[in-house]
This record gives sequence, structure tokens and C-alpha cells, in this order.
Amino acid sequence: MPAELIDGKAIAASIRDEVAHDVATLTARGVVPGLTVVLVGDDGASATYVGAKEKASVAAGMAGSTLRYPAGITQEELLRVLSRLNADPTVHGILVQMPLPKHIDPDTIIRHIVPEKDVDGFHPVNVGKLLIGHTDGFVSCTPAGVIELLTRSGVETRGADAVIVGRSNIVGKPMAALLVQARAGGDATVTVCHSRSRDLGAHTRRADILIVAAGRANMITGDMIKAGAVVIDVGMNHVPDATRAKGTRLVGDVHFDSAVHVASKITPVPGGVGPMTIAMLLRNTVRAARQASGISTR
Repeated sequence: MPAELIDGKAIAASIRDEVAHDVATLTARGVVPGLTVVLVGDDGASATYVGAKEKASVAAGMAGSTLRYPAGITQEELLRVLSRLNADPTVHGILVQMPLPKHIDPDTIIRHIVPEKDVDGFHPVNVGKLLIGHTDGFVSCTPAGVIELLTRSGVETRGADAVIVGRSNIVGKPMAALLVQARAGGDATVTVCHSRSRDLGAHTRRADILIVAAGRANMITGDMIKAGAVVIDVGMNHVPDATRAKGTRLVGDVHFDSAVHVASKITPVPGGVGPMTIAMLLRNTVRAARQASGISTR
């Protein structure tokens, strides 16, 4: 029997409805949550993604704006932009779209955003709060979205063997930190696999929850998955497909056609984890506005 599909679009829509309710409550009290996205250069994929963020912000009733700068902007100029945004009380969330041009150090840029407005959850202060279990910081949007997918789909993480494939600062490491926390959506026994892991299949085949974020198309096949496991595919890879108008199609890091007959629940690509990232960004921004204003929306 094929696995149940975890509908990321539907779950993300529910979260965005909750966000819109909170935005309305704050707006009625005189606080309009504001998200500013900074885009440097003319990368097409980044521009599309940034446009989607701005559109989603406005749809939720937030003040969403995008600041666009040429690829030649200096690091010092960009830092000055961020300083202005840090000091602007109408801006509650700041996001600098990655990747940046090679002459700009992303770590310096991330560290310059005040932690209270770092709704991407990448500042060392927010990463540190996550690791020690504090809940007043911001968590990276994709792993936070994965936890929502699990909990809202009725997946029990407590006591589960969770295996994460990929150790990036954006997904793998914060994902592990979330799953190991002593609270709802956590209490799992966590293994993190990476490019130096020996016998990857031996690890993935014992996972009750398998989360794959390695950036390699179709690398996890059905024979590498435990029967009845929950599979979360974070991957987004474009592979050649002559039948498509663009000549490519989007696939995940999991070979869906073989995995769907082994797993109990699985996220599709597209339509799984992807929609959750923007939904969690909006939720982080509303929480930033709430914390800055001291107004409760619940």
C-alpha cells in the first residue's frame, strides 16, 4: 500500500491563516508586522523566491518590502543598509537573500543583523538559544517547518530513531537540535549522516523518521528505507526532462517512486517541505513583532 502523502501545501496554508489572524490582532493594536528582504545581484532563482516572500507577506496583511541592490555593492555599504534596518522600529524581520556575491562575507552580514530581527534564524545568538533549549530565539525556517509537518501529521517523535542525511547549518544541524529537545516535536534519538558517513544505508534503514537534506537528486532509494518509516524529503533538484517545456523537472533527494511503496508517510517534491519555509518565515516575523511590542495575539 503506497505511503500517505504529507501535504505541505495544506499545512502551510493553515499556518498562514494563523499568521493572518495574528497580524490582524497586532494591526488592530497599532502594530503592523514588517518584513524587509534584501536582495543583492540579479540571480533569477533568488529574485523569484524573494518575490514569493514579499507576496506572501502582503497577503497575510504584513508590511512586506524588498530592497534590491546591484551585485557591485560593497560589504561596507550593505552593512550600513542593515544598520538602518536594525534601527527602524517598523521593520520587525530582516532577511538577506543568499547567496551573496563572492566579495561579501555572508557570516559578517548575518552577524550584523540584530538577533531580535533575524527571522531566518541564522545569527549565532539564535543558533545558540536553539542548542540550549531556549524558546525565545528564532529557528531556521526549513527545519522548523519540518517539525510542523511531523507534529501536524500525527507523527510521534518521542523515542523515535531519527536519521538526518545532511549536516548543513541551514537544515541538518538545526534539524538535529530541534529533534533532540525535551519537548513536543523532540525527544528523538538523532543520528546525523554526511558525506563521510560509512555505509549510509545501514543508518537510514533503521530510521523511524528519515529526513534527507543532502542536495543530491534521488540519492535515497526504497531499499535504503525501513518499512513503515516516515520520510521527509527536503531536497529540491532540477534534473533533465525533455518532456517538460523548460527541459527539466524538480525532484527531491529521495527516489519517490521506490520510497512511496516502503514508507508509511512521505513528503512529495514539490508540495512537501517547500511551502513550509515561507510559512515559517511569516510566523517568525509576526513573533518578532509581538516580542518587540509586548502585545500578545493569543
